[in-house]
Amino acid sequence: MTFSPVLTFNDGNTIPQLGYGVWQVEDDIAEKVVVQAFEAGFRHIDTAKIYGNEAGVGRAIERSGLKPEEIFITTKLWNADQGYESTLKAFEESMDRLGLETLDMYLIHWMQPKQDKYVDTWKALIELQKQGRVKTIGVSNFTKAGLQRLIDETGVVPAINQVELHPFFNQAELREFNASKGILTQAWSPLGQGGELLESSIIGQIAAKHGATPAQVVIAWHLAVGNVVIPKSVTESRIRENYAALDVSLDETDVQAINGMDKSAEGAGRIGADPAVSDFA
Repeated sequence: MTFSPVLTFNDGNTIPQLGYGVWQVEDDIAEKVVVQAFEAGFRHIDTAKIYGNEAGVGRAIERSGLKPEEIFITTKLWNADQGYESTLKAFEESMDRLGLETLDMYLIHWMQPKQDKYVDTWKALIELQKQGRVKTIGVSNFTKAGLQRLIDETGVVPAINQVELHPFFNQAELREFNASKGILTQAWSPLGQGGELLESSIIGQIAAKHGATPAQVVIAWHLAVGNVVIPKSVTESRIRENYAALDVSLDETDVQAINGMDKSAEGAGRIGADPAVSDFA
């Protein structure tokens, strides 16, 4: 079996570059598909409190028979739980649902600038890491300004910033900033949404060239440019197909062609909320 390459965090820990996400997967379905993901070769699972499936992921971990050191589990703190004490409480509740003693990575799910609790929340994550409850801490949906504020006010640099990222919205400027601070970039919604990306002629031509599927090409692009990537599917054949993207090796011409698909300069490409202004519970 081909195993995912690993990337090293600024804290010295490592993460499998290719993972499996369970956004919008119901709890009972999550148990089944995470087991299938483990069987396909995935060892990195990404969940969150707001997904409502941490318990299902926990049951899948138990069913898998895999040892804690063989897997990498991420969950995220939801917006309504931000704040120092409430973060510590929410973490324990997530751990109970997951059935874990130690978590590989804990993330602040959204920056929530209007709420303005993310610095105190970050301090709670720092404390959890000091206690050994979490190996690695990071953030999701943070801007450059938000990241810089965390660094300036606590002296602790997040290990990762998980953001919307796909060829139509490739976040080149943010990726460069993250790299300059030693922060890994992780992509959510890595295949875009609605099929437009996977049906594009550029992706189709590259897929034909490599004897790969369009989804495999896009995942291979993420791997080539250094992103941690967490594609999601609840179809077993596609779970296996996505994992097999590890066997697709793009050349520089392919990578540059996909880089050129970015729509950010046109003010387009983004699917989800803008972290700079997002405000939801």
